[in-house]
Amino acid sequence: MIKACIVGYGNIGKSVFEAISASEDVELVGIVRRSVSGECPKELVGVEIVDDVKNLSVKPDVAILCTPTRTVPKVAAKYLSQGINTVDSYDIHQTIYDLKVDLDKVAKANNTVAVIAAGWDPGSDSVVRTLMESCAPKGISYTNFGPGMSMGHTVAVKAVEGVKAALSMTIPLGTGIHRRMVYIELQDGYTEEDVSARIKADAYFVNDETHVTVVDDVSQLLDMGHGVTMTRKGVSGTTQNQLFEFNMKINNPALTAQNLVNCARATFKQQSGAYTMIEIPVIDLLAGDKETLIRHLV
Repeated sequence: MIKACIVGYGNIGKSVFEAISASEDVELVGIVRRSVSGECPKELVGVEIVDDVKNLSVKPDVAILCTPTRTVPKVAAKYLSQGINTVDSYDIHQTIYDLKVDLDKVAKANNTVAVIAAGWDPGSDSVVRTLMESCAPKGISYTNFGPGMSMGHTVAVKAVEGVKAALSMTIPLGTGIHRRMVYIELQDGYTEEDVSARIKADAYFVNDETHVTVVDDVSQLLDMGHGVTMTRKGVSGTTQNQLFEFNMKINNPALTAQNLVNCARATFKQQSGAYTMIEIPVIDLLAGDKETLIRHLV
């Protein structure tokens, strides 16, 4: 059994707990949280909860990082340097390769493995995009998200000064272009104009059409549903007009969590270093022996 700990216990952490509970080869040895005070969630009764991984009675083989994206570089390096593999759902597309380079050095120096950007996009969608491009090497791909709640964008908004609570919805406009609909509750003493400007200047929003609306109660708008449609039109060999489409409607935290657990398993099948999901053989994401999987899936 693979011994895993969950680092952070928000929406993703809760779904990772459920995915581990349903897994046949991964067991939870504890949860690391910033604070261990307060009421324990009922599902965690009997689970060891600590504020530092060193305080767990059983050292984990892998840490599943469910912390905000912008904390991942520092947190992942910390665990890798302690001889613990890591997986994360880092989702700032423009800096994924830079993170890979940085964590690759740490992982190799400590004989550990990191799988980064292991959500669904980036993550499993990246694998599908790669497969479609291999089938039609020349062409154009479009990825259209939503409509639905973006976890990464919502977390980014919550971190903006003056925001009490937030929800960021992604609305697809077609051909890979999106509108961001952001709903916020304001903290006392802040104006809608100032907070809206800070949100629109954030790296998560600066390249998209973004609308910010102040509401009385964000919780009345929350829905974890999301989705994606990916299309590639291109050329196989010298044959034109090849058209591939991939579509799914999902619960955002649940799919992210399942991919994280799958990649936690895959860390033990790779050489030391840092990897994205497109670098990992897809069979390594599955539990079970290769012969059975090949006979079943090929």
